[in-house]
Amino acid sequence: MSAPQQKLSFIEKAGFSCGDAAANFVFMSMVLFQLNFYTDVFGLSANAAAAILLWPRLWDAVFDPIMGVIADRTKTRWGKFRPWVLWTSVPWAVVMILAYTTPQGWSMGMMIAWAGITNTVLMTLYSMNNMPYSALGGVMTGDLDERTKLNAYRFVSANIAQFIVGGFTLPLVAKFAQGHDRAHGWQITMGIWAVVCLILFLVTFFTTKERIQPVVETKSSPKQDFMDLLKNSPWLALVGYTLFHFAMLTYRGGAHYNYYHHYADKASMFDFLETLGLTTANPEKGSGILDFLGYIVHGTRDSLASSNVADVYNSIVNMVGTGTTIIGIMLSTGLPKRFGKKNVALVCFSLAALNAFAMYLLPPTATWAMATLAITGSIVYAPTCAVMWAMYADAADYSEWQTGRRFTGMVFATIGFALKSGLALGSAAFLWIMVWLWDYDTKFPKAENAIAGYRASSSIMVGLLFLGCVLCVAFCGLNKRKTLQIASDLADRRRAAGMAT
Repeated sequence: MSAPQQKLSFIEKAGFSCGDAAANFVFMSMVLFQLNFYTDVFGLSANAAAAILLWPRLWDAVFDPIMGVIADRTKTRWGKFRPWVLWTSVPWAVVMILAYTTPQGWSMGMMIAWAGITNTVLMTLYSMNNMPYSALGGVMTGDLDERTKLNAYRFVSANIAQFIVGGFTLPLVAKFAQGHDRAHGWQITMGIWAVVCLILFLVTFFTTKERIQPVVETKSSPKQDFMDLLKNSPWLALVGYTLFHFAMLTYRGGAHYNYYHHYADKASMFDFLETLGLTTANPEKGSGILDFLGYIVHGTRDSLASSNVADVYNSIVNMVGTGTTIIGIMLSTGLPKRFGKKNVALVCFSLAALNAFAMYLLPPTATWAMATLAITGSIVYAPTCAVMWAMYADAADYSEWQTGRRFTGMVFATIGFALKSGLALGSAAFLWIMVWLWDYDTKFPKAENAIAGYRASSSIMVGLLFLGCVLCVAFCGLNKRKTLQIASDLADRRRAAGMAT
């Protein structure tokens, strides 16, 4: 039993990957910084920020299946999914800037309305772009190994974008805020990222091609597609996994920002950065590229209260972790073929949970240990990136194998619903749990009770969410033998119908 062979060129794999790199300039800004942008720059309360983070993403989650129906029924000379990457590229860039623009002199009610509207529109454009983009990866090739490699390229590029966003956003914000304020720094920085997104989307559109056509063109109603999906047990397990995983990402993003900015000891962070040559006591010194990017901490160990030491240290940890993930993805491409995607995911998520729990043991001064856990966590997490997105495509194959009809857009749209719901619940849950368990007030981020909450949230809560991922993957029936059988059977059907495999 063998899967169909259909190779993709390096240019097409790399070009496809640019689309996810672009998406991650919004996605990782949202995961790592948006929560604190609304509380620290906009000045919103915990409950108001939770609402702004929750409702637009829940609307986005509802819109994803609608977008899946539209994409599955789109017919152009460029295909079903590829044109949406082009059509949304310019609006995406414009709204991305507006969503991180802080109006001046407005009432709090108007500020909340502005944040809600711009975030909702940005999330809608994200769905209109990223849902078809994700489905595009499922119709470029039917070769299981090529599909895994395609997703490996995708997640190397995604992690390069994450490396840039996580490593350079805060230092650039601090840099552009000089002589202005943090709001100005955010607007300029996100404007730069928006231009990068536009270029990357155009590269994806012009370098990719849709090849896989269903044996039977979709003629069923959306309701029938969804009812058939409910019979797809692997899809159900992956929906649960997606909720846990993406809730973990935004929960961890908000928790870690506060962990490094308020729990970690600033003097110890300064010592860490001094070892790396990223400090200077002379305000006139350090005019090189690192200082231009905001990576030099000006001042001494005893004058750090208003310095950028936490921004720089947080960014270094993000970069180290993401750099390790990129290397891990490239080195782990052979693991799914040897052990099966499901087994790789189970082992890696279990180890990631243990790594998260270990973070609770660290005292505020253990800055080197914090960086070490970022590395070990990235090593065990990296193989899951390409594996899980390839499993989504396998779930689409399972539906076609089960029903005789292919509705890739609906599969990825409903996964998108779970993804956006997870993102929304993760951010909101962090704020709610902080208020509920630790009496958190955004006006007093350095309060002793709040710091205890950052510590527990960054470790214990994140570890529990990883364990939720483990349980869901365990219930997914798409093991190695099953996916090979499905791929072989579908290839036979396409050959019998006189279609390319």
